[in-house]
Amino acid sequence: MGDGGKLDKAKNALCFVIRKLTDRDRLCVVQFHHEASRLCPLRRATEAAQAELEALVRGLVAGGGTNIQKGLKIGLGVVNGRRVIAGRAASVMLMSDGEENNGDARSVAPGDVPVHTFGFGSGHDARLLGAVADKSLGGVFNYVADSDSPTNLTETFSQVLGGLLTIIAQDLELIVTPLPGEATIRKPVDAGSFPVIPATDGSSSVTVRFGTLYSAEERKVIVELALSDRTASRPYRANVVQVQYKFTFQGQRVMSDPDRITILRGRGTAAGDPAADAPAQVRTEVARRRHVDAIKAAMEKAEGDRLEDARDILAEALRALERIVDPMVDMLRRELQRLLELFRTKDTYREQGRPYAISSLASHGRQRFTARGDAEEVRLFATRRMDTYLEQAKRPDEKPPSADEDVREEPEPERAVPQDCERWTVMSVALRLLATVLSLLAFSIMRTSGWDGDRYGRYEPYRLVTTCTRSFFLCSFFFWDHIFVWTKKTTLFLNIKDKPAYVVCIHIIDIYIKNYKSS
Repeated sequence: MGDGGKLDKAKNALCFVIRKLTDRDRLCVVQFHHEASRLCPLRRATEAAQAELEALVRGLVAGGGTNIQKGLKIGLGVVNGRRVIAGRAASVMLMSDGEENNGDARSVAPGDVPVHTFGFGSGHDARLLGAVADKSLGGVFNYVADSDSPTNLTETFSQVLGGLLTIIAQDLELIVTPLPGEATIRKPVDAGSFPVIPATDGSSSVTVRFGTLYSAEERKVIVELALSDRTASRPYRANVVQVQYKFTFQGQRVMSDPDRITILRGRGTAAGDPAADAPAQVRTEVARRRHVDAIKAAMEKAEGDRLEDARDILAEALRALERIVDPMVDMLRRELQRLLELFRTKDTYREQGRPYAISSLASHGRQRFTARGDAEEVRLFATRRMDTYLEQAKRPDEKPPSADEDVREEPEPERAVPQDCERWTVMSVALRLLATVLSLLAFSIMRTSGWDGDRYGRYEPYRLVTTCTRSFFLCSFFFWDHIFVWTKKTTLFLNIKDKPAYVVCIHIIDIYIKNYKSS
Protein backbone atom coordinates (compact mmCIF):
# COMPACT_ATOMS: atom_id res chain seq x y z
CA MET A 1 0.00 0.00 0.00
CA GLY A 2 2.27 2.69 -1.30
CA ASP A 3 -0.24 5.58 -1.30
CA GLY A 4 0.11 7.49 1.97
CA GLY A 5 -3.51 8.64 1.86
CA LYS A 6 -4.75 5.08 1.49
CA LEU A 7 -2.50 3.90 4.31
CA ASP A 8 -3.89 6.60 6.61
CA LYS A 9 -7.43 5.54 5.74
CA ALA A 10 -6.54 1.92 6.47
CA LYS A 11 -5.10 2.91 9.85
CA ASN A 12 -8.21 4.92 10.73
CA ALA A 13 -10.49 2.06 9.72
CA LEU A 14 -8.58 -0.46 11.81
CA CYS A 15 -8.49 1.89 14.81
CA PHE A 16 -12.27 2.24 14.56
CA VAL A 17 -12.55 -1.54 14.77
CA ILE A 18 -10.24 -1.66 17.79
CA ARG A 19 -12.23 1.00 19.66
CA LYS A 20 -15.53 -0.79 19.10
CA LEU A 21 -14.38 -4.07 20.64
CA THR A 22 -14.92 -5.09 24.26
CA ASP A 23 -12.76 -7.13 26.60
CA ARG A 24 -14.65 -10.25 25.48
CA ASP A 25 -13.39 -9.81 21.92
CA ARG A 26 -9.96 -10.76 20.60
CA LEU A 27 -7.96 -9.30 17.74
CA CYS A 28 -4.80 -10.08 15.79
CA VAL A 29 -3.23 -7.89 13.09
CA VAL A 30 -1.38 -9.39 10.10
CA GLN A 31 0.55 -7.22 7.65
CA PHE A 32 1.51 -8.37 4.16
CA HIS A 33 3.50 -6.85 1.29
CA HIS A 34 6.17 -8.94 -0.47
CA GLU A 35 6.24 -10.95 2.77
CA ALA A 36 3.69 -11.33 5.56
CA SER A 37 3.97 -11.24 9.34
CA ARG A 38 1.80 -11.30 12.42
CA LEU A 39 2.25 -8.01 14.25
CA CYS A 40 0.82 -9.24 17.55
CA PRO A 41 -0.66 -12.37 19.07
CA LEU A 42 -4.40 -12.82 19.40
CA ARG A 43 -5.21 -10.34 22.16
CA ARG A 44 -8.23 -9.56 24.30
CA ALA A 45 -9.36 -6.01 23.60
CA THR A 46 -9.00 -4.63 27.12
CA GLU A 47 -8.53 -0.88 27.51
CA ALA A 48 -4.76 -1.31 27.88
CA ALA A 49 -4.58 -3.64 24.89
CA GLN A 50 -6.65 -1.26 22.78
CA ALA A 51 -4.18 1.55 23.40
CA GLU A 52 -1.24 -0.70 22.51
CA LEU A 53 -2.97 -2.01 19.38
CA GLU A 54 -3.77 1.50 18.19
CA ALA A 55 -0.14 2.53 18.66
CA LEU A 56 0.92 -0.55 16.71
CA VAL A 57 -1.44 0.30 13.86
CA ARG A 58 -0.41 3.95 13.78
CA GLY A 59 3.19 2.83 13.33
CA LEU A 60 2.54 0.79 10.19
CA VAL A 61 4.57 1.73 7.11
CA ALA A 62 3.99 0.84 3.48
CA GLY A 63 5.99 -1.94 1.86
CA GLY A 64 6.41 -3.17 -1.70
CA GLY A 65 4.61 -6.15 -3.21
CA THR A 66 1.29 -7.83 -2.48
CA ASN A 67 1.49 -11.36 -1.09
CA ILE A 68 -2.17 -11.92 -0.23
CA GLN A 69 -1.73 -15.69 -0.13
CA LYS A 70 0.82 -15.61 2.67
CA GLY A 71 -1.08 -12.99 4.66
CA LEU A 72 -4.28 -15.03 4.42
CA LYS A 73 -2.50 -18.21 5.49
CA ILE A 74 -1.09 -16.52 8.58
CA GLY A 75 -4.48 -15.04 9.47
CA LEU A 76 -6.25 -18.38 9.13
CA GLY A 77 -3.46 -20.00 11.12
CA VAL A 78 -4.20 -17.63 14.01
CA VAL A 79 -7.90 -18.51 13.87
CA ASN A 80 -7.32 -22.25 13.64
CA GLY A 81 -4.72 -22.16 16.41
CA ARG A 82 -7.08 -20.80 19.06
CA ARG A 83 -7.35 -22.83 22.25
CA VAL A 84 -10.64 -21.29 23.42
CA ILE A 85 -13.29 -21.70 20.73
CA ALA A 86 -16.52 -22.72 22.51
CA GLY A 87 -19.19 -20.08 22.03
CA ARG A 88 -16.87 -17.89 19.95
CA ALA A 89 -17.21 -16.85 16.31
CA ALA A 90 -14.05 -16.07 14.34
CA SER A 91 -13.71 -14.18 11.07
CA VAL A 92 -10.97 -12.75 8.88
CA MET A 93 -11.10 -9.22 7.42
CA LEU A 94 -8.67 -8.93 4.49
CA MET A 95 -7.99 -5.61 2.76
CA SER A 96 -5.82 -4.94 -0.30
CA ASP A 97 -5.38 -2.06 -2.74
CA GLY A 98 -3.18 -3.87 -5.25
CA GLU A 99 -2.94 -6.93 -7.45
CA GLU A 100 -1.31 -10.03 -6.03
CA ASN A 101 2.19 -10.44 -7.45
CA ASN A 102 3.41 -13.31 -5.30
CA GLY A 103 1.48 -16.55 -4.82
CA ASP A 104 -2.22 -17.22 -5.43
CA ALA A 105 -4.67 -16.61 -2.59
CA ARG A 106 -7.31 -18.70 -4.39
CA SER A 107 -5.36 -21.82 -3.43
CA VAL A 108 -5.86 -21.19 0.30
CA ALA A 109 -8.61 -23.29 1.89
CA PRO A 110 -10.45 -21.18 4.51
CA GLY A 111 -12.59 -24.06 5.77
CA ASP A 112 -15.61 -22.76 7.67
CA VAL A 113 -13.97 -19.44 8.59
CA PRO A 114 -15.73 -16.47 6.94
CA VAL A 115 -13.25 -14.29 5.05
CA HIS A 116 -14.52 -10.77 4.36
CA THR A 117 -12.43 -9.05 1.71
CA PHE A 118 -12.07 -5.35 0.88
CA GLY A 119 -10.84 -4.07 -2.47
CA PHE A 120 -9.64 -0.49 -2.03
CA GLY A 121 -9.29 1.85 -4.99
CA SER A 122 -8.99 1.12 -8.69
CA GLY A 123 -5.82 -0.97 -8.58
CA HIS A 124 -7.01 -4.03 -6.66
CA ASP A 125 -7.90 -7.42 -8.15
CA ALA A 126 -11.65 -7.67 -7.56
CA ARG A 127 -11.90 -11.10 -9.17
CA LEU A 128 -9.30 -12.56 -6.82
CA LEU A 129 -10.70 -10.93 -3.67
CA GLY A 130 -14.22 -11.92 -4.68
CA ALA A 131 -13.13 -15.53 -5.22
CA VAL A 132 -11.38 -15.65 -1.83
CA ALA A 133 -14.50 -14.41 -0.02
CA ASP A 134 -16.80 -16.69 -2.02
CA LYS A 135 -14.67 -19.72 -1.18
CA SER A 136 -15.26 -19.15 2.53
CA LEU A 137 -18.55 -19.87 4.31
CA GLY A 138 -20.47 -16.60 4.59
CA GLY A 139 -17.69 -14.22 3.58
CA VAL A 140 -18.38 -11.29 1.22
CA PHE A 141 -16.36 -8.96 -1.01
CA ASN A 142 -16.64 -5.21 -0.40
CA TYR A 143 -15.62 -2.64 -2.99
CA VAL A 144 -14.30 0.69 -1.68
CA ALA A 145 -13.88 3.25 -4.46
CA ASP A 146 -11.27 6.00 -4.61
CA SER A 147 -12.81 8.98 -2.86
CA ASP A 148 -11.95 12.31 -1.29
CA SER A 149 -13.91 11.27 1.77
CA PRO A 150 -11.52 10.57 4.67
CA THR A 151 -13.92 8.00 6.16
CA ASN A 152 -15.07 5.90 3.19
CA LEU A 153 -12.92 2.89 4.16
CA THR A 154 -13.88 3.22 7.84
CA GLU A 155 -17.55 3.29 6.86
CA THR A 156 -17.18 0.02 4.96
CA PHE A 157 -15.25 -1.65 7.78
CA SER A 158 -17.98 -0.52 10.18
CA GLN A 159 -20.62 -2.40 8.20
CA VAL A 160 -18.83 -5.73 8.41
CA LEU A 161 -18.07 -5.10 12.08
CA GLY A 162 -21.73 -4.30 12.72
CA GLY A 163 -22.53 -7.82 11.59
CA LEU A 164 -19.67 -9.63 13.32
CA LEU A 165 -20.52 -8.11 16.71
CA THR A 166 -24.15 -9.25 16.45
CA ILE A 167 -23.74 -12.91 15.48
CA ILE A 168 -26.60 -14.83 17.06
CA ALA A 169 -26.26 -18.20 15.34
CA GLN A 170 -23.34 -20.23 14.03
CA ASP A 171 -23.22 -23.32 11.83
CA LEU A 172 -26.75 -22.63 10.62
CA GLU A 173 -28.10 -25.41 8.41
CA LEU A 174 -31.45 -25.97 6.72
CA ILE A 175 -32.60 -29.50 5.89
CA VAL A 176 -35.28 -29.84 3.20
CA THR A 177 -36.92 -33.26 2.74
CA PRO A 178 -39.64 -33.93 0.15
CA LEU A 179 -42.13 -36.45 1.51
CA PRO A 180 -42.28 -39.77 -0.38
CA GLY A 181 -45.34 -40.37 -2.51
CA GLU A 182 -46.22 -36.69 -2.76
CA ALA A 183 -43.25 -34.74 -4.08
CA THR A 184 -39.68 -34.77 -5.31
CA ILE A 185 -37.22 -31.91 -5.62
CA ARG A 186 -37.46 -31.00 -9.29
CA LYS A 187 -34.15 -29.16 -9.65
CA PRO A 188 -31.32 -28.01 -7.37
CA VAL A 189 -32.40 -25.90 -4.41
CA ASP A 190 -31.74 -22.21 -5.10
CA ALA A 191 -29.83 -20.94 -2.06
CA GLY A 192 -27.69 -18.29 -3.71
CA SER A 193 -23.99 -18.95 -3.21
CA PHE A 194 -24.43 -21.10 -0.10
CA PRO A 195 -23.42 -24.76 -0.45
CA VAL A 196 -26.27 -27.24 -0.99
CA ILE A 197 -25.36 -30.79 0.03
CA PRO A 198 -27.42 -33.85 -1.00
CA ALA A 199 -28.05 -36.49 1.64
CA THR A 200 -25.68 -39.45 1.72
CA ASP A 201 -28.09 -41.82 3.48
CA GLY A 202 -30.13 -42.61 0.37
CA SER A 203 -32.91 -40.15 1.20
CA SER A 204 -33.91 -37.29 -1.10
CA SER A 205 -33.27 -34.54 1.45
CA VAL A 206 -30.77 -31.73 0.92
CA THR A 207 -28.92 -29.56 3.43
CA VAL A 208 -28.12 -25.88 2.91
CA ARG A 209 -25.18 -24.56 4.95
CA PHE A 210 -25.47 -20.88 5.84
CA GLY A 211 -22.71 -20.51 8.44
CA THR A 212 -23.22 -17.47 10.68
CA LEU A 213 -26.34 -15.35 11.03
CA TYR A 214 -26.34 -11.75 12.24
CA SER A 215 -29.09 -10.27 14.36
CA ALA A 216 -32.04 -9.20 12.12
CA GLU A 217 -30.71 -11.11 9.10
CA GLU A 218 -32.87 -13.50 7.11
CA ARG A 219 -32.14 -16.36 4.76
CA LYS A 220 -34.42 -17.30 1.88
CA VAL A 221 -34.21 -20.32 -0.37
CA ILE A 222 -36.40 -21.46 -3.24
CA VAL A 223 -37.31 -25.13 -3.52
CA GLU A 224 -39.07 -26.32 -6.65
CA LEU A 225 -41.09 -29.50 -6.16
CA ALA A 226 -42.58 -31.85 -8.73
CA LEU A 227 -45.80 -33.28 -7.31
CA SER A 228 -47.14 -36.73 -8.05
CA ASP A 229 -50.36 -36.87 -10.08
CA ARG A 230 -53.42 -36.54 -7.85
CA THR A 231 -55.87 -35.12 -10.38
CA ALA A 232 -58.18 -38.13 -9.98
CA SER A 233 -58.25 -37.98 -6.19
CA ARG A 234 -60.70 -36.18 -3.99
CA PRO A 235 -59.39 -32.88 -2.61
CA TYR A 236 -57.27 -33.40 0.49
CA ARG A 237 -54.55 -31.67 2.46
CA ALA A 238 -51.16 -33.21 1.73
CA ASN A 239 -47.80 -32.84 3.45
CA VAL A 240 -45.39 -32.31 0.57
CA VAL A 241 -42.10 -31.25 2.15
CA GLN A 242 -40.52 -31.11 5.59
CA VAL A 243 -38.08 -28.42 6.70
CA GLN A 244 -35.86 -28.42 9.74
CA TYR A 245 -32.92 -26.30 10.78
CA LYS A 246 -30.15 -26.46 13.32
CA PHE A 247 -27.55 -24.02 14.56
CA THR A 248 -25.15 -23.31 17.39
CA PHE A 249 -26.05 -20.66 19.95
CA GLN A 250 -23.53 -19.74 22.66
CA GLY A 251 -21.78 -23.08 22.24
CA GLN A 252 -24.98 -25.16 22.38
CA ARG A 253 -26.37 -27.05 19.40
CA VAL A 254 -30.05 -26.29 18.75
CA MET A 255 -32.35 -28.19 16.41
CA SER A 256 -35.87 -27.15 15.48
CA ASP A 257 -38.86 -29.43 15.39
CA PRO A 258 -39.70 -30.64 11.87
CA ASP A 259 -42.07 -28.27 10.11
CA ARG A 260 -44.21 -29.77 7.35
CA ILE A 261 -45.58 -27.69 4.51
CA THR A 262 -49.16 -28.64 3.70
CA ILE A 263 -51.07 -27.82 0.52
CA LEU A 264 -54.49 -28.65 -0.91
CA ARG A 265 -54.31 -31.40 -3.52
CA GLY A 266 -56.67 -33.47 -5.61
CA ARG A 267 -59.31 -32.95 -8.25
CA GLY A 268 -59.85 -29.31 -9.23
CA THR A 269 -57.08 -27.84 -7.08
CA ALA A 270 -54.63 -27.15 -9.95
CA ALA A 271 -56.97 -25.12 -12.15
CA GLY A 272 -56.20 -21.60 -13.30
CA ASP A 273 -52.96 -19.72 -12.91
CA PRO A 274 -52.22 -19.35 -9.19
CA ALA A 275 -48.85 -17.78 -10.00
CA ALA A 276 -50.66 -14.51 -10.57
CA ASP A 277 -51.84 -14.59 -6.95
CA ALA A 278 -48.45 -15.39 -5.44
CA PRO A 279 -47.66 -13.58 -2.18
CA ALA A 280 -45.80 -10.31 -2.68
CA GLN A 281 -42.67 -11.45 -0.85
CA VAL A 282 -42.38 -14.49 -3.13
CA ARG A 283 -42.75 -12.34 -6.25
CA THR A 284 -40.10 -9.98 -4.90
CA GLU A 285 -37.71 -12.83 -4.12
CA VAL A 286 -38.15 -14.36 -7.58
CA ALA A 287 -37.59 -10.92 -9.14
CA ARG A 288 -34.41 -10.46 -7.10
CA ARG A 289 -32.99 -13.76 -8.31
CA ARG A 290 -33.77 -12.91 -11.92
CA HIS A 291 -32.05 -9.59 -11.29
CA VAL A 292 -28.95 -11.51 -10.13
CA ASP A 293 -29.02 -13.66 -13.26
CA ALA A 294 -29.13 -10.50 -15.37
CA ILE A 295 -26.05 -9.05 -13.63
CA LYS A 296 -24.17 -12.32 -14.18
CA ALA A 297 -25.11 -12.37 -17.86
CA ALA A 298 -24.17 -8.71 -18.33
CA MET A 299 -20.84 -9.23 -16.62
CA GLU A 300 -20.08 -12.19 -18.88
CA LYS A 301 -20.68 -9.99 -21.92
CA ALA A 302 -18.57 -7.18 -20.47
CA GLU A 303 -15.65 -9.51 -19.78
CA GLY A 304 -15.72 -10.31 -23.51
CA ASP A 305 -15.63 -6.57 -24.35
CA ARG A 306 -19.27 -6.64 -25.50
CA LEU A 307 -20.36 -3.70 -23.39
CA GLU A 308 -23.34 -2.75 -25.56
CA ASP A 309 -24.78 -6.24 -25.19
CA ALA A 310 -24.14 -6.04 -21.45
CA ARG A 311 -25.98 -2.73 -21.20
CA ASP A 312 -28.91 -4.14 -23.17
CA ILE A 313 -29.24 -6.96 -20.63
CA LEU A 314 -29.14 -4.51 -17.73
CA ALA A 315 -31.69 -2.22 -19.39
CA GLU A 316 -34.05 -5.15 -19.96
CA ALA A 317 -33.67 -6.18 -16.31
CA LEU A 318 -34.51 -2.62 -15.27
CA ARG A 319 -37.69 -2.65 -17.37
CA ALA A 320 -38.72 -5.96 -15.79
CA LEU A 321 -38.88 -4.25 -12.38
CA GLU A 322 -41.15 -1.40 -13.48
CA ARG A 323 -44.44 -2.84 -12.18
CA ILE A 324 -43.17 -4.17 -8.86
CA VAL A 325 -43.73 -1.91 -5.86
CA ASP A 326 -41.41 -2.86 -3.01
CA PRO A 327 -38.63 -1.09 -1.06
CA MET A 328 -36.15 -3.82 -1.98
CA VAL A 329 -37.02 -3.50 -5.66
CA ASP A 330 -36.35 0.24 -5.42
CA MET A 331 -32.79 -0.62 -4.36
CA LEU A 332 -32.50 -3.14 -7.19
CA ARG A 333 -33.39 -0.36 -9.62
CA ARG A 334 -30.70 1.92 -8.19
CA GLU A 335 -28.22 -0.92 -8.48
CA LEU A 336 -29.01 -1.47 -12.16
CA GLN A 337 -28.93 2.25 -12.93
CA ARG A 338 -25.47 2.51 -11.39
CA LEU A 339 -24.26 -0.55 -13.30
CA LEU A 340 -25.48 0.98 -16.56
CA GLU A 341 -23.27 4.00 -15.83
CA LEU A 342 -20.23 1.86 -15.00
CA PHE A 343 -20.56 -0.38 -18.07
CA ARG A 344 -20.11 2.47 -20.58
CA THR A 345 -16.41 2.15 -21.44
CA LYS A 346 -13.74 -0.50 -21.03
CA ASP A 347 -11.73 1.59 -18.59
CA THR A 348 -14.75 2.47 -16.47
CA TYR A 349 -15.83 -1.16 -16.41
CA ARG A 350 -12.38 -2.44 -15.47
CA GLU A 351 -11.78 0.11 -12.71
CA GLN A 352 -15.29 0.46 -11.27
CA GLY A 353 -17.90 -1.64 -13.05
CA ARG A 354 -16.26 -5.00 -12.44
CA PRO A 355 -15.69 -4.56 -8.67
CA TYR A 356 -19.17 -3.05 -8.32
CA ALA A 357 -20.76 -6.06 -10.05
CA ILE A 358 -18.70 -8.57 -8.06
CA SER A 359 -19.66 -6.95 -4.75
CA SER A 360 -23.31 -6.88 -5.87
CA LEU A 361 -23.26 -10.58 -6.69
CA ALA A 362 -21.56 -11.32 -3.36
CA SER A 363 -24.30 -9.45 -1.52
CA HIS A 364 -27.12 -11.22 -3.33
CA GLY A 365 -25.48 -14.63 -3.08
CA ARG A 366 -25.02 -14.35 0.70
CA GLN A 367 -28.14 -12.23 1.37
CA ARG A 368 -25.79 -9.98 3.32
CA PHE A 369 -24.78 -6.33 3.02
CA THR A 370 -21.73 -5.37 0.96
CA ALA A 371 -20.31 -1.98 0.00
CA ARG A 372 -20.59 -1.21 -3.71
CA GLY A 373 -18.09 1.60 -4.06
CA ASP A 374 -19.37 3.23 -0.89
CA ALA A 375 -21.43 2.08 2.07
CA GLU A 376 -24.48 4.30 1.45
CA GLU A 377 -25.61 3.99 -2.15
CA VAL A 378 -27.36 0.60 -1.95
CA ARG A 379 -28.34 -0.63 1.53
CA LEU A 380 -29.61 -4.08 0.61
CA PHE A 381 -29.58 -6.48 3.60
CA ALA A 382 -28.21 -3.84 5.99
CA THR A 383 -29.19 -4.29 9.64
CA ARG A 384 -30.01 -1.68 12.26
CA ARG A 385 -26.63 -2.09 13.93
CA MET A 386 -24.92 -1.49 10.59
CA ASP A 387 -26.91 1.72 10.19
CA THR A 388 -25.76 2.83 13.65
CA TYR A 389 -22.11 2.05 12.95
CA LEU A 390 -22.25 3.87 9.62
CA GLU A 391 -23.22 7.09 11.37
CA GLN A 392 -20.50 6.60 13.98
CA ALA A 393 -17.86 6.00 11.29
CA LYS A 394 -18.68 9.36 9.71
CA ARG A 395 -17.50 11.14 12.87
CA PRO A 396 -13.75 10.39 13.03
CA ASP A 397 -13.07 13.07 15.64
CA GLU A 398 -15.40 11.42 18.16
CA LYS A 399 -14.53 8.28 20.05
CA PRO A 400 -17.17 5.70 19.12
CA PRO A 401 -19.07 3.98 21.92
CA SER A 402 -18.17 0.38 22.66
CA ALA A 403 -20.31 -2.48 21.42
CA ASP A 404 -21.72 -2.91 24.93
CA GLU A 405 -22.83 0.73 24.96
CA ASP A 406 -24.45 0.22 21.56
CA VAL A 407 -26.53 -2.62 22.99
CA ARG A 408 -27.72 -0.50 25.91
CA GLU A 409 -28.68 2.40 23.66
CA GLU A 410 -30.27 0.36 20.90
CA PRO A 411 -34.09 0.38 21.08
CA GLU A 412 -36.02 -2.86 21.14
CA PRO A 413 -36.65 -3.87 17.51
CA GLU A 414 -40.23 -3.58 16.36
CA ARG A 415 -41.37 -6.91 14.99
CA ALA A 416 -44.44 -9.02 14.85
CA VAL A 417 -44.33 -11.37 17.81
CA PRO A 418 -44.89 -14.96 16.68
CA GLN A 419 -47.73 -17.06 17.98
CA ASP A 420 -45.37 -19.23 20.04
CA CYS A 421 -43.89 -16.14 21.66
CA GLU A 422 -47.35 -14.83 22.55
CA ARG A 423 -48.26 -18.19 24.07
CA TRP A 424 -45.15 -18.25 26.26
CA THR A 425 -45.70 -14.64 27.33
CA VAL A 426 -49.31 -15.36 28.34
CA MET A 427 -48.08 -18.34 30.35
CA SER A 428 -45.51 -16.14 32.09
CA VAL A 429 -48.15 -13.58 33.07
CA ALA A 430 -50.50 -16.34 34.25
CA LEU A 431 -47.80 -17.86 36.45
CA ARG A 432 -47.02 -14.50 38.02
CA LEU A 433 -50.69 -13.88 38.76
CA LEU A 434 -50.92 -17.34 40.29
CA ALA A 435 -47.87 -16.55 42.43
CA THR A 436 -49.61 -13.39 43.67
CA VAL A 437 -52.79 -15.31 44.58
CA LEU A 438 -50.78 -17.96 46.42
CA SER A 439 -48.94 -15.25 48.35
CA LEU A 440 -52.26 -13.83 49.58
CA LEU A 441 -53.38 -17.35 50.46
CA ALA A 442 -50.21 -17.91 52.46
CA PHE A 443 -50.84 -14.80 54.54
CA SER A 444 -54.47 -15.83 55.14
CA ILE A 445 -53.24 -19.16 56.52
CA MET A 446 -51.03 -17.27 58.96
CA ARG A 447 -54.00 -15.43 60.47
CA THR A 448 -54.58 -16.46 64.10
CA SER A 449 -56.13 -14.87 67.16
CA GLY A 450 -52.70 -13.76 68.27
CA TRP A 451 -49.12 -13.78 67.14
CA ASP A 452 -47.63 -15.19 70.36
CA GLY A 453 -45.52 -18.21 69.59
CA ASP A 454 -46.06 -17.96 65.83
CA ARG A 455 -43.16 -19.20 63.80
CA TYR A 456 -42.53 -20.38 60.27
CA GLY A 457 -42.10 -24.05 61.24
CA ARG A 458 -45.59 -24.31 62.80
CA TYR A 459 -47.46 -23.88 59.54
CA GLU A 460 -47.03 -26.74 57.09
CA PRO A 461 -49.74 -25.37 54.72
CA TYR A 462 -47.96 -22.02 54.76
CA ARG A 463 -44.64 -23.64 53.88
CA LEU A 464 -46.30 -25.57 51.05
CA VAL A 465 -47.96 -22.50 49.59
CA THR A 466 -44.85 -20.32 49.79
CA THR A 467 -42.77 -23.06 48.15
CA CYS A 468 -45.26 -23.25 45.27
CA THR A 469 -45.24 -19.46 45.03
CA ARG A 470 -41.47 -19.36 44.62
CA SER A 471 -41.56 -22.15 42.04
CA PHE A 472 -44.23 -20.48 39.91
CA PHE A 473 -42.47 -17.14 40.12
CA LEU A 474 -39.12 -18.59 38.99
CA CYS A 475 -40.78 -20.55 36.17
CA SER A 476 -42.43 -17.38 34.94
CA PHE A 477 -38.99 -15.87 34.36
CA PHE A 478 -37.97 -18.88 32.27
CA PHE A 479 -40.97 -18.46 30.02
CA TRP A 480 -40.51 -14.70 29.84
CA ASP A 481 -36.88 -14.83 28.72
CA HIS A 482 -37.21 -17.95 26.60
CA ILE A 483 -35.46 -18.00 23.21
CA PHE A 484 -37.96 -18.35 20.40
CA VAL A 485 -36.99 -19.70 17.02
CA TRP A 486 -39.44 -20.10 14.21
CA THR A 487 -39.71 -20.23 10.43
CA LYS A 488 -41.90 -18.27 8.08
CA LYS A 489 -42.84 -19.80 4.77
CA THR A 490 -44.86 -18.92 1.74
CA THR A 491 -45.69 -21.00 -1.31
CA LEU A 492 -46.15 -20.11 -4.94
CA PHE A 493 -48.03 -22.56 -7.13
CA LEU A 494 -46.83 -22.93 -10.71
CA ASN A 495 -47.66 -25.19 -13.63
CA ILE A 496 -44.39 -26.27 -15.22
CA LYS A 497 -44.52 -28.33 -18.40
CA ASP A 498 -48.10 -29.32 -17.62
CA LYS A 499 -46.93 -31.04 -14.46
CA PRO A 500 -48.05 -29.58 -11.14
CA ALA A 501 -45.13 -28.17 -9.21
CA TYR A 502 -44.55 -25.89 -6.27
CA VAL A 503 -41.93 -23.29 -5.66
CA VAL A 504 -41.53 -23.05 -1.91
CA CYS A 505 -39.86 -19.90 -0.69
CA ILE A 506 -38.71 -20.88 2.78
CA HIS A 507 -38.08 -17.79 4.85
CA ILE A 508 -35.29 -19.07 7.09
CA ILE A 509 -34.34 -18.17 9.75
CA ASP A 510 -35.73 -15.50 12.03
CA ILE A 511 -34.47 -15.76 15.59
CA TYR A 512 -36.12 -13.73 18.30
CA ILE A 513 -34.20 -13.41 21.54
CA LYS A 514 -35.83 -11.48 24.34
CA ASN A 515 -33.41 -8.99 25.92
CA TYR A 516 -30.73 -9.88 23.35
CA LYS A 517 -27.21 -8.74 24.22
CA SER A 518 -24.21 -8.73 21.90
CA SER A 519 -21.48 -11.22 22.70
